Amino acid sequence: MTSEGQAGESDSQPRSNFEAAAAEKMQSQRNSASEKSLWQGGYSPKAMYGTWLLSALGAIAILVGVGLLAPGTRNAWLIAGAVILLWWCFAIGLYLYRRFSMHYELTTQRFLHQKGILLRQTDRIEVIDIDDVSYSQGIIQRMLGVGTIRLTGSDRTHPELVLQGIDKVPEIAGLIDDVRREERRRRSLHIEAI
Repeated sequence: MTSEGQAGESDSQPRSNFEAAAAEKMQSQRNSASEKSLWQGGYSPKAMYGTWLLSALGAIAILVGVGLLAPGTRNAWLIAGAVILLWWCFAIGLYLYRRFSMHYELTTQRFLHQKGILLRQTDRIEVIDIDDVSYSQGIIQRMLGVGTIRLTGSDRTHPELVLQGIDKVPEIAGLIDDVRREERRRRSLHIEAI
C-alpha cells in the first residue's frame, strides 16, 4: 500500500467516528421521552387585588366628598353613583378580559401562549430559544405571591414576552428557567445565547 492510501484511510477514521457519534446522539434524542405538559396558567385574580382596593377606596372617597360638599343635592348623588358604577364596570371588564384572553402552557420542549377572546392567536416558542427568564413584583404582589415574568430570547416573533398576573411567580419563573437549561443540556448546547 502506498503512503497516499494510508493517509486516505487515516483521514476517514475520524470522520467515521464523528458520524457514528452523531448518529448515536440523534438516535438517543429520538428515543427520549415525548413532550409533556409541565404547567398551565393564565392571569390570576390575585393580581387585581390592588385594583379592587383602589376602586373601593375611590368609591368611598367620592361618596364622602359628595356627602360633605353637596349633602342634599340629588343630582350630585346620581352623578357620583354613575361615576362609581362606570369605574367598577371598567375594572370588572378589564379583569374579565385579562382572565379569559391570556393562556400559557409550558411543556418540556415549548412555551405556548394564547391571547385574544374573539380572535385567538397562538404562538409557540421553543424552550431552547429562551435566553433569559426574570420576574418582578411590587410590594402588594410579593405579599400575594403574584407578579410579572419577562422572557427574552431569539424567537423572531416574540424576542421579549411579558406574562402579567402570574400566580406563584418565583416558582414558575424557576420552572421555566430549569426547563430551558435542561433542554439546552439535552441538546448539548451549553452556551447562554445562540
